[in-house]
Amino acid sequence: MNQVKTLPKRSEIPPADRWRLEDIFPDDKAWEEAFARAKTMIPQVVAYRGTLGHSPKQLLGCLKTRDALGELFERVYVYARMRRDEDNANPFYQSLHDRAEGLGVEIGAALAYIVPEILALPPETIAAYLKEEPGLTLYRHHLEEILRRRPHTLSAAEEELLARTGEILQAPENIFTMLDTADLKFPTIRDEEGRPVELTKGRYITFLESPVRRVRQEAFQTLYATYGQRRHTLAATLAASVKVNVFVARVRRHPSALAAALFEDNIPPVVYDNLIATVREGLPLLHRYLALKKELMGLDELHLYDVYAPPVPDPGVRFSLEEAKEIVTRSLAPLGPEYLEVLRAGFADRWIDPFENEGKTGGAYSWGPYGVHPYVLLNYQGRLKDLFTLAHEMGHAMHSYYSYRNQPFVYAHYSIFVAEVASILNETFLFNHLLSTNSERAMRLHLLHHYLEEFRATVFRQTMFAEFEKEIHARVEAGEALTAQELCRIYLGLNRDYFGPGVAIDPEIELEWARIPHFYNAFYVYKYATGFAAATALADRILHEGEPALRRYLEFLKSGAADYPNELLKRAGVDLTSPEPIVRALKVFAANLDRLVEEVAGGKSKDK
Repeated sequence: MNQVKTLPKRSEIPPADRWRLEDIFPDDKAWEEAFARAKTMIPQVVAYRGTLGHSPKQLLGCLKTRDALGELFERVYVYARMRRDEDNANPFYQSLHDRAEGLGVEIGAALAYIVPEILALPPETIAAYLKEEPGLTLYRHHLEEILRRRPHTLSAAEEELLARTGEILQAPENIFTMLDTADLKFPTIRDEEGRPVELTKGRYITFLESPVRRVRQEAFQTLYATYGQRRHTLAATLAASVKVNVFVARVRRHPSALAAALFEDNIPPVVYDNLIATVREGLPLLHRYLALKKELMGLDELHLYDVYAPPVPDPGVRFSLEEAKEIVTRSLAPLGPEYLEVLRAGFADRWIDPFENEGKTGGAYSWGPYGVHPYVLLNYQGRLKDLFTLAHEMGHAMHSYYSYRNQPFVYAHYSIFVAEVASILNETFLFNHLLSTNSERAMRLHLLHHYLEEFRATVFRQTMFAEFEKEIHARVEAGEALTAQELCRIYLGLNRDYFGPGVAIDPEIELEWARIPHFYNAFYVYKYATGFAAATALADRILHEGEPALRRYLEFLKSGAADYPNELLKRAGVDLTSPEPIVRALKVFAANLDRLVEEVAGGKSKDK
């Protein structure tokens, strides 16, 4: 009888195969001491309340004390959360995490007075403070960012009233989450062997990647039939979420909900508009790629349920973790010896928790507290996909490392707008390296399809989402209704535009909007597309320009949040207020599409 393979317990993972959280705190006792110390620092920050207008020294003292508390609390919280992530069933670390979360709420309440008090000071007072107190020079950009929000900040009474509506304004997202994750149940479908298996959201993409077309079609039609039974409820929920965004934007005196969302990162609206317009101009490339995919799959007609299925077989290669580290290191040689030295140190000094164990948090992430170093959580299986995940997460880690080492705490944490740049750039170099060092046709076909599919899903698909969000918010701002029929009409039209005449647009796709959780965090998905395009453009510059482009890129990594994200990208050589980075990224997509065509043609010639 075959023995069932089970996951090891955390205690069974060798220390050498665990991340070294002792770099944060040597033991749990030290964590307790830091937790107690953070508690004692709260009154120290509160003591500055009502005094920030007394003198520049008072303001500086407040900001420095706030940052010292923030840095200490970050260590406390990250340690507790990452210990829990090692084994979510461990009650001791569940308790530590819950206590750390409670402390965070307490600190947040204690610090809440700081921004309103600064905003209450006249601009000329802030300017005078910056001249009188040299220590405040460090906080110049931080203070300018607070003052930038003045036109959109309400009176104290209005801010309090708006804050009290927080749970109500969150209701549409909460309702969608409960409906989508708890109430919706999907029927069974037949798997590749004809056996009944329950369809779940988690299994859906796996079914769409099935080599058996019947499985793909059944999963697709069954999923959307289930959402279709709730279409009017889901439409009302999404419409309410859009109305929340429009309401808050108007209350805060923004010209639109889109402008309000972009204001957070100080992103000019032209960035959003350029993305949509330039990607639309590049849609013939997507149509050409999909036509090739149809040919490779031997289909008379490519349906939407066929799009995720790989048209080339998995070469089945596997990599040990040590092999993966070495391949990633070699692939990142264009980033220079300094970068590689830090990368190797991260591998050697146990930044990574690589292997799955019972109770461990799934997926992958990079995180870590300021003043220590970043960490990476993986669930490494040795597949090609895991190799790319290692490169991706180490990109995040290296961005954090450089930022932490070169910025004070107040500017150390880079914006979400640029968060994917370093990770996607690493993946790009890994792809280039693997393609240049592999002559086997099966591997080259697989790599090229992997890249083109990532581009399709991240640039073309997310831009379509971004256009949908812009359209539905504009409808509400114009006083129009968002019914299920209208949402379906808009979404179906966008699918026809983006996928083109060469793809059979199955009518079920009109309901895809009903299952996308990102639409409840409006105007966020465009950042995936701009991040991918920026990373592609930067990698291309480094490969073609060499040292000057590399120097600018490393400065970008070191800059953290010392300036607005678009300004930091400009200095690195990418200006997203111009269509040029998107155009450059589309050219890279086109070049790799040409490579795939050549590989296919070469294979046909050999077959003859």
